[in-house]
Amino acid sequence: MFEAKVTVQLKKGISDPEGVNTLKAIHLLGFKKVQQVKTIRTFDLLIDGTDINQVKKDVEQICQRLLTNPVIHHYEIAIEQKK
Repeated sequence: MFEAKVTVQLKKGISDPEGVNTLKAIHLLGFKKVQQVKTIRTFDLLIDGTDINQVKKDVEQICQRLLTNPVIHHYEIAIEQKK
């Protein structure tokens, strides 16, 4: 059994409207020192298997086919074996 953590964020130069709106709300709450907000999504996947290399390939395919848009997203994968 493996746990895969996929972190997805926008590539540099891609606008982040959710981050911009969150920053505006933070400023409205009086926290004027906050300069920037970036949104990052994290997906935690619990995967049954015994071969970490196959798990890595599967998670990579999941990222490319479902979780990300390669034009605008950058992602990182961390895999840990669960006992």
